[in-house]
Amino acid sequence: MSFFPLVRLWLWISVLASVAGWSLSALGQLNRPGYAVFFAAFAVLILICRKKLGLVSSKTNSRGKKFLRRFRQPLPLSFAVLAFLVFLGGVLYPPGNYTGLNYRVARVLQWLAHGQWCWIHTPNFRMNDRACGIEWLTAPLLLFTKSDRALFLINFIPFLLLPGLVFSLFRRLGVRARVAWHWMWLLPTGYNFLVQAAGVANDTFPAVYVLAALDFGCRAWVSRRPADLWHSILAAALLTGAKASNLPLLLPWAVLIFALLPVLRRQTAMTLLVIFLAALVSFLPTAILNVHYLGDWSGLSIERAGMNMKNPVVGVWGNTLLLLLNNFVPPLFPLAGWWNQHALNILPQFLIAPMTANFEQGFQMLPELPTEDWAGIGFGLSLLLLVSVSASFLMGRSAKRNPEPSPLVPAKLCRWVLIAPWFALMAFGMKSGMVTPQRLIAPYYPLLLPLFLVGAGQSQIIRRCWWRVMVGVVLLLALVVLVLSPDRPLWPAKTILSGAQARHPGQHLTARALKVYTIYSGRSDPLAGVRALLPPDIKVVGFIGTEDDTDISLWRPFGERRVEHFFLTDPPEQIRQHVQCVVLGGFNLKEHNTTLDAWLQSSGAELVATTNATLKVAEGLQPWYVVRFKQ
Repeated sequence: MSFFPLVRLWLWISVLASVAGWSLSALGQLNRPGYAVFFAAFAVLILICRKKLGLVSSKTNSRGKKFLRRFRQPLPLSFAVLAFLVFLGGVLYPPGNYTGLNYRVARVLQWLAHGQWCWIHTPNFRMNDRACGIEWLTAPLLLFTKSDRALFLINFIPFLLLPGLVFSLFRRLGVRARVAWHWMWLLPTGYNFLVQAAGVANDTFPAVYVLAALDFGCRAWVSRRPADLWHSILAAALLTGAKASNLPLLLPWAVLIFALLPVLRRQTAMTLLVIFLAALVSFLPTAILNVHYLGDWSGLSIERAGMNMKNPVVGVWGNTLLLLLNNFVPPLFPLAGWWNQHALNILPQFLIAPMTANFEQGFQMLPELPTEDWAGIGFGLSLLLLVSVSASFLMGRSAKRNPEPSPLVPAKLCRWVLIAPWFALMAFGMKSGMVTPQRLIAPYYPLLLPLFLVGAGQSQIIRRCWWRVMVGVVLLLALVVLVLSPDRPLWPAKTILSGAQARHPGQHLTARALKVYTIYSGRSDPLAGVRALLPPDIKVVGFIGTEDDTDISLWRPFGERRVEHFFLTDPPEQIRQHVQCVVLGGFNLKEHNTTLDAWLQSSGAELVATTNATLKVAEGLQPWYVVRFKQ
């Protein structure tokens, strides 16, 4: 297929970014000259090894016109429209994903300021123990552009690659061509893929890696070429380097390629080089650093209570319940506020009690609208899949369960590859107590679907008029979600809602919607008012916030100021050695049961200015202080 050179290119860009990040950090040269030298050296290496790596093709691509003609059909055209709107949102709005700015972009800025990866002294533990895949892609963009406006491309480019990879892998796993063709356009319209494709979240972009890992593995069964296996290995490594929660997905990949490992002996030297690169781009370096600093490879020892599941049985059925609840909640759910307040009281205690004991707080929460930090594939696709599977079951179990005979992968092996992702999901459930599994398992969805789509039944269902009507509704809901998204609304939300509130001041839903859109609109620079109060001569500013407060505003404009983190309990002498001016959060003082006056008196600092800012809807307006240490 003509898109596969683009997949290989993206894999090598990802490999290059991670290898450059770790290598330059080891040399203390995480800077522009370091990147320039590394890129040049790596380009020469790729040029020398391009034939062995399968990067050269003797075929000319004459399918351009045919490719464009595909988009005259309703499904490809719908995807193209949604993709254009996603791109428009990425261009119009700066990144606003809270966790992305809170620790992923923020940790990259720290590394660039110090010239290398470093363990950061901060209450925000996520800046240290998490995987670094998207961060290493982020680093050169921030370094060379001094802006975060292009960061959405790290998610948008993989989003464009999803349809081709979905079709290719589904076909190789026995899904009939017509069925695979329909779902290649439908799966990327899952709400999580749509809302994250123009942001800086890191849940959906690894879906390309897992699809590529298995697809290259399937290709290797036919070609027996080491190059296909090398790309499969690199893609699998990148998958784990993106998020540790993707580690269970190595199971279906291992099942697929295990019998092919002898192929790698043909070119041992190149295989060893690929394995070395795969180790660098995987979660392994982060795991080693976690062991060094924490004595725990996963980093869970410093995470919040509930992150690490205590009872695996509760984890399996609890995560199943959360996945169903969050993926089947309507995309517009104005009762979310009432539900979030009363759910723990109205739901049966035999469900609530074990989940309260094992999951993070807030597991019962539901959003009014799908957002980057919450959405799964969503109501539309979930309902369509449920109806499709049910209809196929009614047509006959044999039609559903027997995959189409495929010459690409042995039939028995294919069945195990279809089943293995569900064991991987079970392993995830046994370990994770996080409140948003529907978002975290984004790379799992493409591997979970084929088991339900094989057989003749689905090829009959997609021809039915009612199914096509449902597809139209699914696409319409996806469009509504994309347009109304609080992260990047494609309608004048604040203008219309402000006018509606002025005409009907007693409308609670209107006031709530206006508040949400207003807060989301300022997420990219939530402490802009605090930054304006900083003395202009300050080039290094201290930041004392909670583990969930973001310092991104204090870095702006990038490259002009450095931010140093401190704990509220750090000795004043230690803080004074590094900075003269500190930004202090009032919510942090409240959490530590102290006051500003008490802290100023104990630290010998003086108040310079005070303002208020809202970082999160749940916390509301909070005081922020700029203080200076007395000389």
